[in-house]
Amino acid sequence: MALTRAQIKLLQSLKQKKYRQRYNKFGVEGEKIALELLTASPRKVELAIALPAWAEENRKLLESSGVPLETVSGETLEKISSFQTPNKVYLLVSTAPASPELQTVNTGLSLYLDGIQDPGNLGTILRIADWFGLSAVFCAPHSVEWANPKAIQASMGSFFRTPVEYLSLAALRERHPALPVYAASMDGESVYSASVPAAAILVIGSESHGISAETAQQVNAWLGIPSYGEGKTESLNAAVATGILCAVIRGKESIPG
Repeated sequence: MALTRAQIKLLQSLKQKKYRQRYNKFGVEGEKIALELLTASPRKVELAIALPAWAEENRKLLESSGVPLETVSGETLEKISSFQTPNKVYLLVSTAPASPELQTVNTGLSLYLDGIQDPGNLGTILRIADWFGLSAVFCAPHSVEWANPKAIQASMGSFFRTPVEYLSLAALRERHPALPVYAASMDGESVYSASVPAAAILVIGSESHGISAETAQQVNAWLGIPSYGEGKTESLNAAVATGILCAVIRGKESIPG
């Protein structure tokens, strides 16, 4: 069966944030992410929409997943895709990321993103959090939406393995009063020499404005990444900085003594 006009209209509307939030649904595009979702979490998928050749190539997986399938033409896939060059498969998903667990956050390292606006950065940071086994990624309310198509794409499937929640840092601290808060800063103590406990919150500021004054009031200590170049680069990309900080902090946890 072909997609109905009503289905196409719904899928097209999901390109906009307000409709993703209204219907609590979003699209996932790309072969790698689709295969991962269909293999690991098929219950999160409402519908698979694919080109006939891709559907045939992955027929056994689609059948075992139990996910309904609609095969469509490249023209139809282009209509519903959020990208200029659509992939071979589109999944309609309706389940949000898991909510952070109180005890897990209390005993591990979590991120707080203070107004990250670039969806590619957010997606990459979710992937970093997944890689380093962080407890959760918390976001300031004005941060970019996790279900933005570019964020989903950049996360490469990590969006459904990493707990995400939007709230103020003050509210987060009320919930986890014992956790110290560290924040990334150009002028902070070198992360290579700083002592960061295994259970903590690490704040990453926005790409253009850094960490807000409101958030800064909640910070206990500041961490920096020393530059070894000639100082011509003003700062690091938010996702790159997050990766370096997480790698160093996690690396210290594995060093005896």
